[in-house]
Amino acid sequence: MKKNLLKEITPLTQNDCFTLFSRVKSGFDFPLHYHEEFELNFIRGAKGALRVVGDHMEEIDDLELVLTGPNLQHAWFNHQCRSKEIHEITIQFHRDLFDDKLLRRSQLSFIRNMFDKSARGILFPRDTIQALAQRIIGLNQKHGFDSVLELISILHDLSISRNLRILSDSVFTNEQLTYNSRRIEKTFDYMNKNFDKTITLSEVSKLANMSDVSFSRFFRQRTGNTFIDSLTEIRLGHATRILIESTHSIAEVAYHCGFNNISNFNRIFKKKKGCTPREFRESFSGSRIFI
Repeated sequence: MKKNLLKEITPLTQNDCFTLFSRVKSGFDFPLHYHEEFELNFIRGAKGALRVVGDHMEEIDDLELVLTGPNLQHAWFNHQCRSKEIHEITIQFHRDLFDDKLLRRSQLSFIRNMFDKSARGILFPRDTIQALAQRIIGLNQKHGFDSVLELISILHDLSISRNLRILSDSVFTNEQLTYNSRRIEKTFDYMNKNFDKTITLSEVSKLANMSDVSFSRFFRQRTGNTFIDSLTEIRLGHATRILIESTHSIAEVAYHCGFNNISNFNRIFKKKKGCTPREFRESFSGSRIFI
């Protein structure tokens, strides 16, 4: 499975708090993957499917709720599942939605502890899932600030749940390094605001007050990624968002997100996402909201 591991570039932008994707489907077709966001996955009616989280594997029951932390590999596979009507709700939110200083407050200690445990994946017990199922299902009916408050409330109720199970025996993430750098944060902020324009290494090096060579080395040491790869991932994140939310042509999406060559955009998109931009758009037959 490791060689097929995919880094998912989610459509969340820095202006969003979270995204919720709700759909009814007849099977699981997304490969083993990881991403930088937290993910809460609710699944109903997929008894016999196989859950893979980190180094953990298990056949699931008909009701499932799992929280995975940033960069923890996970996937669900059809396995022995014969259901043709699987209900799945996926909630993804930024790792920095809750500031570290905020999480240190005593009132949020349970959520902080839950987030720490999510680095290995958490399976919630059936009684907790049943108690919170309707609130999770109804989350897409809320709007704006009320949605954020409800998500926080749901996370709090999950964090005080008893008998939750840690899934992976070890911290099995693809995260090797932390940014912890104002220069890197400044660089990412600049790339997020100007992704639709031409951005050069020289530009961002000057922002960091470093030479091109020094900054390139520094960036890779801190992020585990090259500057070009990080810029591409930011552009693809915005592209996936536009593909979901608009009817713009593939070419329009490509050019709007800083790709000056449509064939290059298609090639990179398929390499990073495992499908073409058109296939990606067609796969979103459920409802997705961004808050």
